[in-house]
Amino acid sequence: MSLEFLVATGIGAVTTTALYLILRGRTWPVILGLSLLGYAVNVFIFAMGRLWQNAAPILTEGGRVADPLPQALVLTAIVIGFATTGFVVELALRSRHETGTDHVDGHEPGHRPTTPQRDEAA
Repeated sequence: MSLEFLVATGIGAVTTTALYLILRGRTWPVILGLSLLGYAVNVFIFAMGRLWQNAAPILTEGGRVADPLPQALVLTAIVIGFATTGFVVELALRSRHETGTDHVDGHEPGHRPTTPQRDEAA
């Protein structure tokens, strides 16, 4: 088995798990799925720069040199992904507080959504 096959299989497994979690009906699995999908994309971007062995990350007088661009992109994506995850967690907590449920559409399955009562005297 080659290293490329193992990396591709790992990316596929993480992506499949992420999609399964995103399609769940609760907010916490959706957040975890989005985080996992971000990790899979980061590994994919990193692997697109080729998996170098015995290559210097910085230019030297001679020899092979690894491409630093995928590393910089992944580092930036990690920071952005962390900030986005924090924001989505805060949105999920606020939604739970406002609706009383952690279902993504705000309504539990099997229960009819409640409609606000109108004031008939007006």
